[in-house]
Amino acid sequence: MLQLTEHTEERQVVAQVVQLRAAIEKEIDGRIVGQKEVVEHMLVALLAGGHALLVGVPGLAKTLLVRTLSEVLHLSFGRIQFTPDLMPADITGTDVLDDTPEGRRFRFLKGPVFCHLLLADEINRTPPKTQAALLQAMAEGVVTAGGKTWELPNPFIVFATQNPIEQTGTYPLPEAQRDRFMMQIDVGYPSLDEEVEIVKRTTSGSPTSVTRLLTEKDMQLLQRFIPRVPVAAHVVQMAVELVRGSRPDAPDAPEMVRQSVAWGAGPRTAQMLVLAAKARAVLHGRMAAEREDVLALLPAIMRHRLVLSFEAEARGIKPDAIIAHLIARHTP
Repeated sequence: MLQLTEHTEERQVVAQVVQLRAAIEKEIDGRIVGQKEVVEHMLVALLAGGHALLVGVPGLAKTLLVRTLSEVLHLSFGRIQFTPDLMPADITGTDVLDDTPEGRRFRFLKGPVFCHLLLADEINRTPPKTQAALLQAMAEGVVTAGGKTWELPNPFIVFATQNPIEQTGTYPLPEAQRDRFMMQIDVGYPSLDEEVEIVKRTTSGSPTSVTRLLTEKDMQLLQRFIPRVPVAAHVVQMAVELVRGSRPDAPDAPEMVRQSVAWGAGPRTAQMLVLAAKARAVLHGRMAAEREDVLALLPAIMRHRLVLSFEAEARGIKPDAIIAHLIARHTP
């Protein structure tokens, strides 16, 4: 467990976070093979208090990874399987009629959204009306139902999965909801050696147990600490310039952006980018966010916020190619 208080010195907090990261990765390695970058990005989202999209084909242990992370961090876990017939009340909860000594009364029965880490599985398989039920929770940390507002546990983080292959029976996420996700984490295939190890582990016994390394209070303290991490003015300037460079109508937008992007990233992108850079700097044992943090996180922060033009879609241009071009302009 961490030994943290509100008055712990910044240097001690950073040192403890570095130790915590090593311990978390060791525990996760007992269940999950590989995916080092995915784990780092998830930890960045957690420390920064942001939500994340996990995009990858089925069978890459996305669900197991989120569940394992909740166990290691000692945070409550909830899972919702999004389907076309899912209703908003299935997410937020509903009023039920109870018999009490004073007579029949309505009682609010909380839905699965009331947890610390929520896995929204295949979030794009449910209609916009149900997707919108999650938007208030993600944006404000509360749920309004039955004329009352209920606070969600703190911290509250949504990890949502999307299948990039199947498009039949899916509903694309509205722009407003995609923008609420701090990052999109692409989960790729394992290497040959990693896949061999996966097969060995999953066919030879029960899952490995994990050690709880954190408390709810520890996570709250860490999330309050991250915004206080300093960042130089020129790093903030670079983050804003990178985001503005993704807008085709910006005066200094590169030609590739003008031809390939219909709508660029909004101001929230730069906010999320700087906040995530602070979290990454702490995970790497540094007292301040630097250029390398911003550049390393830009693809995950921006890729789901770009709306490509018809020409780009027809030519098979991907958001990551555009982001790589933006990064190249700011790399010596």
